[in-house]
Amino acid sequence: MLYGICNLSIVPLRSEDSDSSEMVSQVLFGEDFEVLEKNKKWSKIRLSFDNYEGFIDNKQYLEIDQETHKKLSSSEHYYTNEIIDFITNKEGHLSVIPIGSRLPFYTNQHFLIGTNTFSYDGDICSGKLAKEKIIHKAFQFLNTPYLWGGRTPFGIDCSGFTQLVYKLCGYSLLRDAKDQASQGEVLSFIEESEPGDLAFFDNEDGNITHVGIIMNDYNIIHAHGKVRIDTLDHSGIYNKDSNIHTHQLRVIKKIL
Repeated sequence: MLYGICNLSIVPLRSEDSDSSEMVSQVLFGEDFEVLEKNKKWSKIRLSFDNYEGFIDNKQYLEIDQETHKKLSSSEHYYTNEIIDFITNKEGHLSVIPIGSRLPFYTNQHFLIGTNTFSYDGDICSGKLAKEKIIHKAFQFLNTPYLWGGRTPFGIDCSGFTQLVYKLCGYSLLRDAKDQASQGEVLSFIEESEPGDLAFFDNEDGNITHVGIIMNDYNIIHAHGKVRIDTLDHSGIYNKDSNIHTHQLRVIKKIL
């Protein structure tokens, strides 16, 4: 079995083995994965963090052995907590990385990618934070442009947004909205919800296609065009700019 780790800032994860294929997600710096298939140019991978599968270019990751992969699974997770920052290798070369990048085997401002040592002296996060911190983390991404498959402050989709916010608080969500909706406890009414709970929305066919994070006073923060704050009621999301309901409420889930 082959394994790999992302040694670049942001790598597109595609639905097929082609540069013109749809980007379904992104692999962030320091994330590791299992290589399911490999051909001359492309590898089909399964991310360790959320079990999401897709194709990445063979030139855009570093192979690691099974022992390193196992150690990564059992070691504490440290993530960068700066919207954008840089790391330095032992030769002094800089690389830019986004918030939520993993720093494997981090200790005393140093970490490892394969056998390569890097230094990072920026703010980090690790462990589980209180539920009240979720909204504070979400505010960091206000006005981030919407990007299908995006997971960074340079472009993010609705479930990438909720996943990243929860990740920075120490909790794991699955990648897509429909899969995140399978997690947690169902709440019967909006009045039962707390800031940090998730609201899910469906389309005309009944498929869950959108998710956002509930705030105080019947507001919701979500990625729609950009990360924005709108009003939540029993019908769904009301956009005060366009004066219409943009999403139909399906279910509210308490994850924490």
